[in-house]
Amino acid sequence: MARGDEQFVEFVRASSARLLHAAYLLTGNRHQAEDATQTALARTYAAWSRVRNRDAYAYTRKVLANHVIDGWRRPISEHATDQPPELPVHGDLAGEVTRQRWLSEALDRLSARERTIVVLRHFFDLPEAEVADELKVSLGTVKSTNSRALAKLRISMDEPGDTPSTLNTGAER
Repeated sequence: MARGDEQFVEFVRASSARLLHAAYLLTGNRHQAEDATQTALARTYAAWSRVRNRDAYAYTRKVLANHVIDGWRRPISEHATDQPPELPVHGDLAGEVTRQRWLSEALDRLSARERTIVVLRHFFDLPEAEVADELKVSLGTVKSTNSRALAKLRISMDEPGDTPSTLNTGAER
């Protein structure tokens, strides 16, 4: 295998699930998240000879975030069809779906910048300085944007009828 392919395969096995989850949090759509993750991994593979001895995960995470942000700047037009695809049914997942829907709706209320900062800061547990460096914004911008975004999320949790506890998840406030 050329260019450390075995090493790249191991990297993909170890990190793809977390990257996919992050992509879903950024996009709010499973299919777009899968495409974004594939694109980020493909771009990482193209740069693998440079990246493999450094922090390949940080590089891929940055590529993923930038790719999703580029998609917001240049949205892809979708073409409707007469028949939607049938979705497979896998048992009763009502509670999990409700929590995911609530989180997606809460994140949808944020601007693209706020959503990206919240995901990088709290899902990836990156320090504010690293988020600022990855997004090429000031540390103060990250702090203020994160604060505003969290305030919006808190407000959305306080709205009646819109909390996870009222959506049959069994969670208590």
